[in-house]
This record gives sequence, structure tokens and C-alpha cells, in this order.
Amino acid sequence: MSGEMICVVEITAHGGPEVLKPATREIAAPEHGEVQIALSYAGVNRPDALQRAGLYNPPKGTSDLPGLEGAGTVCAVGDGVSGIDVGDKVCALLPGGGYAERVNTPAAHCLPIPDGMSEKQAACLPETFFTVWSNVFMRGGLKAGERFLVHGGSSGIGTTAIQLANAFGALAFATAGSDEKCAACVELGAEKAINYREEDFVEVLRAEGGADVILDMVGGPYIQRNLKALADDGRLVQIAFLQGMKAELNLVHLMTRRLTMTGSTLRPQSDLAKARIADDLCREVWPLLAAGRVAPVMDQEFALEDASAAHARMESSAHIGKIVLKI
Repeated sequence: MSGEMICVVEITAHGGPEVLKPATREIAAPEHGEVQIALSYAGVNRPDALQRAGLYNPPKGTSDLPGLEGAGTVCAVGDGVSGIDVGDKVCALLPGGGYAERVNTPAAHCLPIPDGMSEKQAACLPETFFTVWSNVFMRGGLKAGERFLVHGGSSGIGTTAIQLANAFGALAFATAGSDEKCAACVELGAEKAINYREEDFVEVLRAEGGADVILDMVGGPYIQRNLKALADDGRLVQIAFLQGMKAELNLVHLMTRRLTMTGSTLRPQSDLAKARIADDLCREVWPLLAAGRVAPVMDQEFALEDASAAHARMESSAHIGKIVLKI
């Protein structure tokens, strides 16, 4: 496969969605431990838009093309790979480069497409499921019977988090910005969805006894409010900061109520750490997907060359669930 020319979408300059342009590039053969996937679909995620805007640099040594997840058919296998063969249908967490016809990625970050699921749906699994599993369950330690709050409940992360919390016996709560989005959260299994334009999530959660785990991507002014909304011994997990990365905190709450603040970003983690998350997902979550107990919520499909329109859709915040590119 070395030397083959493929269609891609590049970030031609930092800016709005219009800077995404189709192009052609040469793709190398997969390296040791890697596979090459002929992609059918790629997922569109917030980090793609942040990278496009110049606010999120890809880790050193990774592709400058956006795209952190996709699904398709393995078309080449590098040295040292076992258990995956040419012709296998997989979805994968990608180090970048997903806005393309083909992509190389570590074989250990690939997962089989769950039984009965389309490639379009499977392309929406890796980024959100790796993020939710590692932060809510591994880092946040959510357990059956606990109360869980996710902000942005109608997003790809939010819809995944609600379903997984439910599947593992927790009580899910969510915030969203419209009655329509709140209704979607409840339909997915949220005990209550809070329209943050009309209600105070702190008051709602405190009336319920407080949240044991909160997953937040808002940051800024939400951080202190999240601490107030936690139950004693509660855990706040931060995965983004759409309203700012700085906040003034009263740490008395942290100390007297034994609260925990933590967080992570997925992309810079080691290949081994991501492989361990993949193993967990394959064992704990993939059977739920195959059984239909959990499924990605789909919003809209765009052609690869229309990636700019996909980004505009995502940044409008009108979407519910995942946006995909058909390749």
C-alpha cells in the first residue's frame, strides 16, 4: 500500500469550517503493530473542530489530518500484528487522520464491529466510548445505585454516558439546552434531564441527594457549581472546558466533604493505555452493543468532501448525537 494516493480533507489554515478542503495525499504502509483501514465512515468530534481552530495541537508524530475514529475494512497489516487479518471489519480509535479514504492505526486500538451494527453506527463508537468508559467508570469509579450527572446530555459523549450509566445500574441525570434535547435524554434513560436555561442543576441534584459522579466538559463557572452539586465523597471528572479552563474555587467543600476532582484527555495517552481501555470495552461493553442494550445516537451524515458542513452542524449545537462523514 506504500505510495498509494488517497483522498483526504485537510485543515488548510486555522479558522472556521470553511478552512477544511479536499486534497490528495500519499499513504505509507502500516508500521510494526499497525493496521491500515479502508474507511467507510469517520466520526466527527469536538476535538476535530478545536484542532481546526488552532486550539488543540495533535500529539507529536501523529497525522495533522483531523479524525479520531472510523470504521471500515482492514486492507493491510503490519509486522507484529496478530488476531486481525486483511478483510476484517473493524472500528478503531485513531491517532488522527480519519478524514481520509485510508488510515493507519495501532491494531490494539481496533475493535470488531458489534453484531447487527452497521459500519456507519460503528464509526461513532470509539472516541465517545473510550472517553466515557475511561473517565466515568475507570477514573470516576461509577457504581450501581449511584447518581450520575453528565453535562451536554444530547451530545455524542452525553448520549453514550447516559446509556452506559443506565446499563451498569446507576441513576443518570443530564443537562441540555432545550426541551427537545431534554426529551431525548429521558428517552435514552435519564431519570431527569435539566434544561439549564430554565433550571439550576445544582438545586435539582442537591434535592436528589447530590451526584456521586459528574462528567463535565463545560469548565469555567461550572466547576464550583459542580462541587456544590456533588454528594459527600463525590467525584468530578473534567474532560473539556468549553467555557474556560480557569475558575476560582472554594476548596473548603473539597476538604470537608471529601470530594475528588480529576480529569483526562484521551488523545495524548500512551498506546498501551488506550489498548487497555479497548480490552475493557471489548469485555464489558461490546456485549451490550451486540445485544442492543446500548447504541450510538445518530444525528446526520455528510460526504467526506462536505466536512466543512459537518463542522458547521456540530458547532451550531443543533445536533443530537453523532455526526458522521461517509467516505
